[in-house]
Amino acid sequence: MGKPLFYEILEKPATSCMIGICSAIWFYIQKKNIGYQHVGLSYETAAEGHHWRIITSAFSHISVIHLVFNMSALWSLGVVEQLGHLGLGMAYYLQYTLVLVVLSGLLVLGMYHFLIQRFKVEYFRRVTAVGYSCVVFGWMTILSVKQPSSKLDLFGFLSLPISFAPFESLIFTSIIVPQASFLGHLSGIIVGYAIAWGLIHGMTNYWAVSMLGWIAVAFVFSLKRSGAYDFNFLEIESVTDPSLRSVRFIGNARTLQMSTIPVEGVEIV
Repeated sequence: MGKPLFYEILEKPATSCMIGICSAIWFYIQKKNIGYQHVGLSYETAAEGHHWRIITSAFSHISVIHLVFNMSALWSLGVVEQLGHLGLGMAYYLQYTLVLVVLSGLLVLGMYHFLIQRFKVEYFRRVTAVGYSCVVFGWMTILSVKQPSSKLDLFGFLSLPISFAPFESLIFTSIIVPQASFLGHLSGIIVGYAIAWGLIHGMTNYWAVSMLGWIAVAFVFSLKRSGAYDFNFLEIESVTDPSLRSVRFIGNARTLQMSTIPVEGVEIV
């Protein structure tokens, strides 16, 4: 008999939090009747400045089956938190989950760009990706390198050797779920190998928190700039001081206000 669920949650706190976040977002999406086109990532929306979708697409699931599959795999991959002796552990898990979310999203956009610009495959301009699969496939890959003897348990009864799990799952999902994002899953595998082989390394709590802060800033400003959400408190009002002389640059409609206090050695013609 396995351990009670409560003890397993305590052993995988970060994994449990990620599952809780994704489940809560799925519930909110269902309650508000939000479609994948409102939160998903596509080349077209990214080109329009909706960069915030790199984050929302990763944590959003529209189908309950999609959610259950990803969270079941993620729960099994939570063993990473218990492998501190291999240089992994909870801090490593959180740090590189952040890397996987961002880099896999950027990589899939890069793949779309290459296919559209080089091979004129316009299909990838509008295809929209949602789901945590990129992160799940990334952790499958990392674990297959760091702990190849591990098993990936799905739905509590299906067990796969972790060493083959990334590509087995890639082929399996492509056949069973034709609308699954092959490039999204592949991007997770590529970033996962880059992390496992040390090509991407050096993450610490300091860099992770710094990265998270910059992501939050970029997320908010991207939301505002794209018009998806209006943050009134970020509105910058133009202030004109009538006591300052204005100099207008012809052609670009910009006005520079200059002090009338004379400056030695400078002449304004």
